Amino acid sequence: MAQKTKRRKQVMYITLSGIAAICVATVVFFNQPMFGRLPRGERLERMLKSPNYRNGKFQNLSPSMLMTSEKSTLSNMFNFLRKVEGLRPETDLPTVKTDLKQFRQNGDVMVWLGHSSLFIQTNGSRFLIDPVLVKASPVSFVNKPFKGTKIYTPDDIPDIDFLIITHDHYDHLDYKTVKRIKDRTQKVICPLGVGEHLEYWGFDKDCIIELDWNESAVLNSAMMIHCLPARHFSGRRGLSSDKTLWASFMLQTPSRSIYLSGDSGYDAHFAEIGKRFPDIDLAIMENGQYNENWRFIHMMPEDLVKAIKDLNAEKVFTVHNSMYALGKHRWYEPLDNISRAAERDSLNLITPMIGETVYLNDTMQTFRKWWLNIK
Repeated sequence: MAQKTKRRKQVMYITLSGIAAICVATVVFFNQPMFGRLPRGERLERMLKSPNYRNGKFQNLSPSMLMTSEKSTLSNMFNFLRKVEGLRPETDLPTVKTDLKQFRQNGDVMVWLGHSSLFIQTNGSRFLIDPVLVKASPVSFVNKPFKGTKIYTPDDIPDIDFLIITHDHYDHLDYKTVKRIKDRTQKVICPLGVGEHLEYWGFDKDCIIELDWNESAVLNSAMMIHCLPARHFSGRRGLSSDKTLWASFMLQTPSRSIYLSGDSGYDAHFAEIGKRFPDIDLAIMENGQYNENWRFIHMMPEDLVKAIKDLNAEKVFTVHNSMYALGKHRWYEPLDNISRAAERDSLNLITPMIGETVYLNDTMQTFRKWWLNIK
């Protein structure tokens, strides 16, 4: 009997020690700088006064469940882990690595860096949007890029006038990328609360322009930016969801208006933005990593077409595809869907490859369907 009691005590000790070790490891893991920091002080006070911040978190304009399925969490998890044919390409995707530092300051260009990351130069200023050039996840084995798509690094980025962050998810705000370009960035534009992460990571508070929905900022004598609604969510830790705002943006320059949708499900805000800004030259829209269960917070293919028509932009370019498998659809499906819709509905869609230069003043530039016939 004494021997059994001793063994039970040993098992209990080992079990408790294991639980304690896991707890310590979890605390250490989540205290890494890459997870950022929750808003505090003056920033939190400003958030509390926002009409979009209620009941301890930011809210969408319309009620928006993150997961619409009535199945259990475990069932949804198994469903997400199911194998999907064509989820990832088997071979390297075609890309063109353009030297971003070679553009003259008076050239108006755009280069897609993959997923939702963009380099835009217009009216003498350089913009970098949602740069994720190191990794799109806090752990290396999640959200691996497709073969051949990771062609840009933070070292390839020239001096930036304005860094725009649409929200704080890992596939839009990469800690290692922004840390490495910090000293080459003049100003940061982001939604309310996101500046806390950046300040924590060493950015000067005075260089951060934080905006609520329907607030605007003058960037220089020639340009303005407007922070506009999106239908999504935020958070870099599971327990801190929606403590920072998510947004879309309208960049207005003397020569053009460029709309950045950020991540967003479909809602009335697209029509309202189209009415408020009737002369959008280029709409850059989320297209990919969708799931029927996420239809309120990500754009389903049919909703993307409705949003584009609501905005009535001269040209459309879609991002959030062709680099990561975050949804459960074939990797090329978003581009196939929008390409067919563009032909059917006469949408002026441009389809550059990752790294290919888009000349914003060239109305005759054409692009091929580069994703066809790739396994």
